[in-house]
Order: sequence, then C-alpha cells, then structure tokens
Amino acid sequence: MSDLQVSLLVIGAAIVVLVLVFNWFQERRFRNQADAAFQTPVADVLMRTDAVAGLRDTHNRVEPAFDADGVDDIAEINEPHLHIEISQPQAGALRAASDDMAHAMRPTAAVQANPASPPAAAPVAPYDELIEYRIRLGSEGVQANALADAFTHTRTLGKTVRWAGVPVGATQWEEVQPWRDIHYQQVVVTMQLADRNGAVLEEQLTSLCELMQATAQMLGMRVACDDVVEALERAQAIDRFCVDVDVLIGLNVVARGEAAVNLTRIVREAESCGMVLGMDGVFQLLDSRSEQLYALCNHDAEPFSNEVIEGQTSQGVTLQFDVPRVPDGLKVFDGMVAFGRKLANEVGGILVDDNLRPLTDTGIEKIRMQLLHIYERMEARGVPSGSRRALRLFS
Repeated sequence: MSDLQVSLLVIGAAIVVLVLVFNWFQERRFRNQADAAFQTPVADVLMRTDAVAGLRDTHNRVEPAFDADGVDDIAEINEPHLHIEISQPQAGALRAASDDMAHAMRPTAAVQANPASPPAAAPVAPYDELIEYRIRLGSEGVQANALADAFTHTRTLGKTVRWAGVPVGATQWEEVQPWRDIHYQQVVVTMQLADRNGAVLEEQLTSLCELMQATAQMLGMRVACDDVVEALERAQAIDRFCVDVDVLIGLNVVARGEAAVNLTRIVREAESCGMVLGMDGVFQLLDSRSEQLYALCNHDAEPFSNEVIEGQTSQGVTLQFDVPRVPDGLKVFDGMVAFGRKLANEVGGILVDDNLRPLTDTGIEKIRMQLLHIYERMEARGVPSGSRRALRLFS
C-alpha cells in the first residue's frame, strides 16, 4: 500500500471521528436544551417536573341491606348493596399509576444561586398526579389575555380543566386569570380524569392537547403534553375504583301503621340541631367548609319550606348520607342514626330502610362495618373520604 493510500485512509478515519464527535456534541446540546425547557423553576426556567360521558347509573341511593349470614355474604354494591370488593388487577393498576406518576413528579435538584448557601425550595406545580392529565407551557413571558380564547375553549370540553401559572419574576404558582395585566413564564393546564359522569374520553384529552399545541405555536411558547394512552389507562382505573365506593345511604323515618308524621315537629328538630334549609327544599347539616354531612328531605313531592303550617303531615322523611364525600364518616353516620332515632321518637314513628324493615342495633352495626371497609380502601388508594381529592372525584 502506497504512502498516498495510507494518508487518505488516515484522513478519512479522522473525518469520520470528527463527524461522530460533532454529532455527539449536537445531540447533547439539543438534549440539554430540551431538559432546560421543562425543569424546576428557580428563576425563569420553564417547568417543575412535578364529547361527555353519561351520568353513572351506579350512584343511586343504596338502602341498608342485611344478611343473616353476616357482612361478608352481602352482595356487591352494584346490586345495589354496601359490601364491595376491588379485584387485585384493578387495585394494582391504580396503585401502579399512582406510583409511576409520583416517580415522574419527583423534584429535580435546584440550581444554587450561591454555592455557599443551600438551594432554594422551588414551588410545586399545582398538579394532582393521580386524577389529572397535564400539559406544560413555558416562555420568556406571555401576556395573560393572549390565553383568553384557549382558556374559554377548555371550559367546553366536558371535564374540569384547571389553569395555573407562574408570573414573570415570581416564584409562586397562582390561578391563571386571563383578564389580568400580567405576563406568565410558566403555565400548567390540567384536565380531571374522572368524576361522577365517568372516565375522561380520548377525544377530550386529544382536543385539549391539540388546543394547547396550537396556542403555544401561535404565541411562540414551549409545550409538552403528557402521554394520552397512559392517562386513559389511569382514568379507567380511577373510574372503576370510584364506582365501587360511590355509595349513598338512606334512612327513613315513617309513622307506625297508617298514620303520618308531623312535619312541624321534624322541622323544629332539624333547625334545633343546626341544619339549614337549602334552595331545593332539603335540610342540610354542613361542616366548617360548608360541605354537606347529611341531608333531610320530605317523602312527599312537596319540599320543605321556611313556613311550615302547624300540624302539616307527611308519609315520612329520609336522611341521606353521601359516603365518599364525608370526612370522619363513621362519626357522622353515628350522628345521623342518632338524629333519625330522635326524629322517630319525636313523631311517634320508626326508623326503617327503603323496604320498610326496622333498623335494629345489629343492622346498624353491619352498615358501620361495611362503611369501615369502604373508608379503609379509599384511604389505601390515596382518596380519603371528604378530602379535596374525593370531593373532586365524587362531584
């Protein structure tokens, strides 16, 4: 082989090496740019890595049901009864989805402004990794009113959509208000994956993602949509879980024999125990958040009113208890039972289920045990009864 050929081979090899090094350098530069576009905001970086379905027919009033063989022999809630079971595959799917999203939201190391001082704590993006789908946007600063059209459009997609942003120069997340004279450097848009209307649809997620991609392109913003397929799987798992624990208990106070109950006395008892009359003619006992603990409604078509005629009667009244929406549910249930018995004593009636079977101490205790199982499972799934997450899912 001549010296010329050897030289050409060496030059060719050197060129190949240079091309490989150049490609590696370019790939690393682009990857760093992409990572910088969606990492924890310390100053002005982008983001912390942190058609409608029909109403469920499973959220009907569930009457207390009893079985002589015990609680474990009571049928599942869809029958409808109180006793329920979640299969291991369903529980695993929901737990896996939660674990995966928690891992994805693990905060990255913050950049130190001063090496001698500890890193500043970055604000956590307002994103619920268990029940929401997320889209992230970022820019050097976008005028709030430039987001107004997209903001309005997301209200028509059929699921709850939340907007949160970090204003330019700020470090805290706030609710996006497109009518304000403010610029946002980061925006997170989320869609709730399930509620009492059922699981989110693929068209709803893709519509939201396409809308935000078009908005970002028009405004020169960076955008990243979470995976739709993974979100749909989470939505289905969450919806199955919610259907299993979505229970409404009704206890009835009726007169003995062919008589009727005195509504005047019942209204007085309701008011004396702190219940308030709603616009729908239903008395409600509210907690400190103004959330309903349980309700009292009239059996007759005529709702309760502020002015009850003395001696007015009814076929009976019903106490209703929305199981997943009430915190400290066993205590509230006990209070509702005690109030029901007090009403029955006041009007000379009896506390019964929807089949007019008297509710004994044994029957009430069976219901309590079933409620305990429901609440334990809700707690294990990260959806404690009465929590903010539960109120959103069961709405």
